[in-house]
Amino acid sequence: MKNANSWQTPLLVVVCGGILLGISMGARNVQGLFMLPMISERGWTRETFGVAIALQNIVWGLSQPLAGMVADRYGSVKVMLAGSLLYAVGLYLEATATSAIGLHAGAGVLIGLGLSGTAFAAVYGAISRIAAPAQRSWALGMAGAIGGLCQFVMVPVAHGLIAGLGWVTAFIIIAAVFVAAAPASFALQDQGKGQGGAGGQSMSAAIRAAFSHRGFWLLNAGFLACGFQLAFIATHLPAYLMDKGMQPRDAVIALAIISLANIIGTYCCGVLGGRYSRKYLLSGLYLVRSAAIAAFVLLPVSQASLYAFAAVMGLTWLGTVPLTNGIVSQVFGLKYLATLFGFVFFGHQLGAFLGVWLGAYVFDATHSYQAVWLLSIALGLLACLLHLPIDERQLETGAPLPA
Repeated sequence: MKNANSWQTPLLVVVCGGILLGISMGARNVQGLFMLPMISERGWTRETFGVAIALQNIVWGLSQPLAGMVADRYGSVKVMLAGSLLYAVGLYLEATATSAIGLHAGAGVLIGLGLSGTAFAAVYGAISRIAAPAQRSWALGMAGAIGGLCQFVMVPVAHGLIAGLGWVTAFIIIAAVFVAAAPASFALQDQGKGQGGAGGQSMSAAIRAAFSHRGFWLLNAGFLACGFQLAFIATHLPAYLMDKGMQPRDAVIALAIISLANIIGTYCCGVLGGRYSRKYLLSGLYLVRSAAIAAFVLLPVSQASLYAFAAVMGLTWLGTVPLTNGIVSQVFGLKYLATLFGFVFFGHQLGAFLGVWLGAYVFDATHSYQAVWLLSIALGLLACLLHLPIDERQLETGAPLPA
């Protein structure tokens, strides 16, 4: 590792980063398991729940660039600790809310803010700055794989807690886990204030350079498809399967398969991104993902088709993130990586907002998810094409990156 304290070994950094990322994303990805018991007990509709999760995604997207700016200037630890606290409070408020406003404040606003400090931009930004150039792709892939393992564990744990103790207690226990894991963020201490960047480039100059780069906007647009697909599936797949006559157990197994396959997919994408063109890898991921969704929608729903779909989706689930992060650092340098990736990530979260909200809105209006599945396919194919013309060459104003 470079710029690291003596105790910041590569293994410690990626393990702690992966754990924080896994708990953060795991708590988000199991929200779909809570939807039906929650709305049944509270008397809400799927759209009420969907609006809360959609709000979560858009708040996450809007606050991510600001969290990135703080991390780039003052270091990532402060952002991660604040994010962990906000996330835990949001989970508690979601558990105890008796009105839609309370649900939207907790699950929407507070968890959205918490995600901006505990998920990809903060964790991957810190690891990218701490890791030596030769280790960077491995470190990002390994952190993502460890995060995927935590997400995998979160699915059966959440299901067991809901079944055994009820969904309210389950939320509170997950919040307590967040608080307990927060000290792991100290292992990701980076120095902030422009590591790895060009000598005198200011943050405003870096943002202007990114905003004038066509590839920056193509990444943003392509990431929208990723957010749409993942948020729609994570939130609505359990309800979709129930509507098709399958059991809650099938949804739990499918989400667990996604999380398990994601371990392999994220690690492989991180490693492959250090060897091959990241834009072509991203195009391939979106093409495979769209083909898997199309096959799942066209074929009769069965355990075999569900589990095959979950495996393919898992292999492509979060592999887009280290690849996209890698393109941003490759083109614009490391100095303001968390900030610039935060802006790119807004596209992802705009898509996530639309995926969750449209899923709920279309179902309540038509009693079917079919139109949203078809839109997911179309967006994936569009993202496949959008990545092809991206110029991956480093900008002259960016930081020199070792080969």
